[in-house]
Amino acid sequence: MSITLVALGGALGAVSRYFIGHFIMSKRKTSSMPIAMVIVNLVGSLTLGITVGLYLPSENPLNDSLYLLFNIGFFGAFTTFSTFSVEAMQLLHKHRYKDFWIYVLVSIMGSVILFGLALYILTV
Repeated sequence: MSITLVALGGALGAVSRYFIGHFIMSKRKTSSMPIAMVIVNLVGSLTLGITVGLYLPSENPLNDSLYLLFNIGFFGAFTTFSTFSVEAMQLLHKHRYKDFWIYVLVSIMGSVILFGLALYILTV
């Protein structure tokens, strides 16, 4: 049952990432940076921080169906380091060094800060 929940959550997360990314990019055709993945990763990190914070008091969240479905499955597929890496390398390949550093710093620092902020708010 656990594998099914993770797989279902992963499928929903991947499809959600695709549609949200497509929607954002259709509205920002002239963006010099892959803004859709930045937004997806920041929103995903914030929301994951909230959901992880809700499970911190739990003895073993891996025994919880909703944790498996959302935290492991959905957010594991919704936020993605592989797409981030591809887009960062594409910026470097195009010699867009300023955009590369902004993309990398905002994506990594923003994701960690938003996750930590959500977790802190829920555990204080």
